[in-house]
Amino acid sequence: MNSTVNLEGEIKDLLRLHGPLSVAFLTRFLNERGLDCTRQKVERTLRKMIQQKKVEAFYTNGNRRKHYRLR
Repeated sequence: MNSTVNLEGEIKDLLRLHGPLSVAFLTRFLNERGLDCTRQKVERTLRKMIQQKKVEAFYTNGNRRKHYRLR
């Protein structure tokens, strides 16, 4: 549970710093910060955060990649 809370905090910090990001960029930035995580772990955490209304998902520029931003 502690690692999930830590991951959520890091994701919120990255979204606040960089603005809307895709899962690929979030995973890359988290790994650069020293958190060892996979794309699947980031997606799972983002789904929880969407249910809690902390983050929202949207599509941009007609491509099929979801981007995430803070609410």
